[in-house]
Amino acid sequence: MDLMDLLKVGGSLIQGNSDDATTGLDIGDIANALGKLIGNEEGGLDLGALVGGLSQNGLGEIVGSWLGSGENTSISMDQITDLLGSDKISEFASNLGLSEESAKGALSDALPQVIDQATSGEGGIMDEMLAQVGGPAGAMEMLGKMFR
Repeated sequence: MDLMDLLKVGGSLIQGNSDDATTGLDIGDIANALGKLIGNEEGGLDLGALVGGLSQNGLGEIVGSWLGSGENTSISMDQITDLLGSDKISEFASNLGLSEESAKGALSDALPQVIDQATSGEGGIMDEMLAQVGGPAGAMEMLGKMFR
């Protein structure tokens, strides 16, 4: 699955969540806004920034549950703001014409599943993301620092 397919999955999750404000949004528009929010300059997923944000904000156990297979720990709307920053949340909300509360709710619902899908299985996007953090050894080092 390439990044745009993954972002469209996120768009679908956001469009189908329980908030009426997101129901009528275009999946492509949501995918583009997600790409700006969690993408990097090379057109990939900025896993390093996400993992770093979770680590810096004491949310390391949450990201550990999102990586690979297994149950995903949920993230609250306050924690999603800690992870991404209020500026990015505001920009995401503005890009889609949502309130910041709707944006935070949508992201807290969708982001764990998007990251989980991006990091499960072999090849493709997972290899690209691992390369961003120095391969499997770099990912393990980063995770080790989060759980100290």
